[in-house]
Amino acid sequence: MNQVIEVIHNRKSMRAYEDKPLPEDVRDMILKSAMRAPTAGNMMLYSIIEVSDQKAKNKLVETCDNQPFIAKAPLVLVFLADYQRWVDYFKVSGVEERCAENGVPMVMPEEGDLFLACCDALIAAQTAVIAAESMGVGSCYIGDILENYEVHREMFDLPQYAIPICMVCFGYPSQEQRERERTERFGEEFIVFKDRYRHLGEDEFKEMYAGTHERMMAGSAEMRDQPNVGIRMYKRKFSAEYAVEMRRSVRAILEAWVA
Repeated sequence: MNQVIEVIHNRKSMRAYEDKPLPEDVRDMILKSAMRAPTAGNMMLYSIIEVSDQKAKNKLVETCDNQPFIAKAPLVLVFLADYQRWVDYFKVSGVEERCAENGVPMVMPEEGDLFLACCDALIAAQTAVIAAESMGVGSCYIGDILENYEVHREMFDLPQYAIPICMVCFGYPSQEQRERERTERFGEEFIVFKDRYRHLGEDEFKEMYAGTHERMMAGSAEMRDQPNVGIRMYKRKFSAEYAVEMRRSVRAILEAWVA
C-alpha cells in the first residue's frame, strides 16, 4: 500500500484538537493543495473563507447545530460554491454590452451552474482534507453550514452567487481522537453497481446494517429502544429539527440564486 492510499484509508473525522495552532507553512500547504483540486473547465467555481475571528467561530457553534469543537479548531475553512467571480468578470469584460448589441439578454447562473460550482467546492475541500491528513492534521466536515443561510450570508458578506456548501475544521487531533477506532463503511456490494442502479432487498439491508445494529444495541438506552437502524436514523437524522432547518435554508439558497 503506497502512502497516498494509506492516508485515505486511515483517515477518520477528528472532533477534538490539541491546544496548539497550525504552523503557517502547514496552513499554506493545505490551501495550496485545495487549489490544485480538479475543477470544471479550470474555472475554479469556488472560494474559501478562512474564519479566524473567534467571535465568528463562536457564532458558528450556534448556527451549525451547537458543536462546541468548532470554536476550538485552529483552522476553520468555509468552502463556497462561487459563480459571482465569473459574473463580475463577465461584466468587467463587456459581456453585457456585447449581448445588448446582439439583442439578447446576458445569461445569468441557474440551478445547473450552482450544482457544478458545488462539485468544484467539494472536490477542493476533500483535497484539502487529504493534504492535511498527510501532514498529521485531523479534520471534520461540518455539513450544518447549509443551515441558517441568511445568518451566514450576513456573517460573511456573501453576494448572490456565492453560497456556503461545506465547512471543514482542522487541527492536531487529541490523543483520544487518534486512538479512536475508525468508523466502518458499508460493503462494496451494497454501494458499487454494474451499469445501472439496483434497489437493495430487505435481507441485504439487514446484512448491510448488521454491524451498526450491534453497536446500537450496545449503546445508550435511547438507542436500544429503537427497533432497528432505519427507525433510529429517520428520527435522529432525517426528521430531526436541524434537518428541517437545513431543507428550509437550502430552499432559501436556491431562491436567492435564481432570483
